[in-house]
Amino acid sequence: MRSEAEVREQYEFLCEQLESENMNHDRVRMLLTHYRRSLGWVLEEEHM
Repeated sequence: MRSEAEVREQYEFLCEQLESENMNHDRVRMLLTHYRRSLGWVLEEEHM
């Protein structure tokens, strides 16, 4: 199980990256990967 701190850390990372002016295709792909991982953690905890 992931801690709330880990999920918050992923969320904050995503927010910082989305605000960056250096967004490009590779960075968007990376962000979506982090987003999916974060959602997976939250869903995993809801089912336990």
